[in-house]
Amino acid sequence: MISDEKQLVEVLVVTARAAGAEILRLVQAGFEIETKGDQSPVTVCDWAAEQVILRALAAAAPDVPVIAEEEVSAGRIPAHDDTYFLVDPLDGTKEFVRGGDDYTVNIGLIAGGQPKLGVVYQPAIDKLWAGLVGDGAFVEVGGSRRPIHCRPLGVERAAIASKSHYNQATDDYLAEAIGVCDHVSVGSSLKFCVVAEGKADIYPRLSPTSEWDTAAGHAVLLAAGGRVDGLDGLPLAYGKPAFLNRGFCATAGWPAPPIGPFMDEFSGGGELPQGV
Repeated sequence: MISDEKQLVEVLVVTARAAGAEILRLVQAGFEIETKGDQSPVTVCDWAAEQVILRALAAAAPDVPVIAEEEVSAGRIPAHDDTYFLVDPLDGTKEFVRGGDDYTVNIGLIAGGQPKLGVVYQPAIDKLWAGLVGDGAFVEVGGSRRPIHCRPLGVERAAIASKSHYNQATDDYLAEAIGVCDHVSVGSSLKFCVVAEGKADIYPRLSPTSEWDTAAGHAVLLAAGGRVDGLDGLPLAYGKPAFLNRGFCATAGWPAPPIGPFMDEFSGGGELPQGV
């Protein structure tokens, strides 16, 4: 593995951009939509972007296992210890197939059950976020790069939430956690990045996701000074059975109330995870 973590971040930046370019190429060519066993959509863009990432990671860090969404769907899960990559080659596929632009390429590195570094790339507008925990986070757009930081909790507050999974329980939780505030709905892992950029204070998720949906954005947010807690209010950990997050709350660094009591039997109503 690349011993220099900052160098690894740069490799992942290039890799995410290459995967995004492949997605855009296939969009121009046209593609068909299929349905996976969990009833979530999948396209050739998902598979092609994942192959770009797998090849790049095999060259850059051949000794680190890669747990990637479409590989897992195909039953291919490599043996791994507590250090591995989590990859979602096209997060927000529902929005993607509708023609939306809030889909992302996500590459995260897990070490000791926590995100260590991550890259989130939005191909449609050529915007990229990256973070190395303990070293900081940045956004790259229009050919320039600048550091990003979470904002302190002030009088004017804002929440960001899932387009597909906002419900009354989420509304109730926000009232308890932060009080009356505006909220904006966005697809994919972009929600972590909005908080990391200091444009929102909180992102609650009261239904299941997969760990590859969250790892990269989680790393960016941690690197920017934020936090992500699980159902019990403790830091959201990785390496759980079936790579399943049952719910979490991401904030700009301040402790929010545990989200578990607001969920339906701690399960999110039994829904299958279908992205963030």
